This record gives sequence, structure tokens and C-alpha cells, in this order.
Amino acid sequence: MAELAADAEIPDRYRYAVVPHIMVDDAVAAIDFYRRAFGAREDFRIDAPGGGVLHAEITIGRSALMLGDAAATGTGTGSFAAPAALGGGTSVTLHVFVPDVDVLAERAGAAGAEILQPPTDMFHGDRTAILRDPSGHLWVFLTHLEDVSEEELHRRLSTAG
Repeated sequence: MAELAADAEIPDRYRYAVVPHIMVDDAVAAIDFYRRAFGAREDFRIDAPGGGVLHAEITIGRSALMLGDAAATGTGTGSFAAPAALGGGTSVTLHVFVPDVDVLAERAGAAGAEILQPPTDMFHGDRTAILRDPSGHLWVFLTHLEDVSEEELHRRLSTAG
């Protein structure tokens, strides 16, 4: 078995993460939405030869996200699909910690996100908002309020209505 690459060979932005890579139907519009709604910064983009975005990377807070147009993957396998192609559902939810979930949710709603759960203090110690973006992806934005022990977490969960 080949040895794993040394830490120095892994770019810092990917060192401690599984980096999500989402597919959308209009990556240019999605990047614009993420910029307006979530304060994203576009870091990198490769346009597809036939149009669209083959691959892009953005940063939201300190989290890296890869995305591209599902139709511009260049693989020819048909393996990639945007949520709309799946009937509007998705099996992945993206969690991002932010300094102020209330401000982000307000900005995201104004930019066109569907607010599924407004910012709410949750039993696990985070203030949490759940959103659906115009591409159909689900996002959970959290602001950490307190550290909760496993015992307290179970207690709170058992007494929750």
C-alpha cells in the first residue's frame, strides 16, 4: 500500500477537511448568489470549453467549497447531477459555522434563499438556521453559543418537546 502524502504536500486550505463539491445548473449564478447571500469569496474558476463552469472554488467564512455546472463536468459519465435533476432533493446538507447566524440568515433571505428554519438556539449549544439555496442545496449555518457535555446533550434532548 502506498504511503499517504506528507502534510506539506496537502494545500493548507484542504489540510483538515473533507471538501464538499456540489453540482449546480448555473454555476455563475450560484457563485453570485453565494457571494450576495453568504459573503462568499471566489478563489478559483476554470471555465468549460463549451460554456459553463467546469470547476470553481469559493470560501464561505473559513470553509472551502468546490462547485461546477453538472452539464460541464467533461467526464461524459452522467454521474453528476444538480438537485433539480434529482427531483429537487439532495442527500447532503452543508454545515458552516459563522460569527453571526442572524445576520447571515437575514442577508441570505434577502438574496433569495428559502429559510427553512430561522435562527434558533438549539439544544446542542449552537444558534442554527437552515436554508435552501436557489440551486436546491441545503445549508445549516451555526453560531456556537456554548460547549455542551455529552451528558447534558442527552439530557436536553430527552426533555425537548
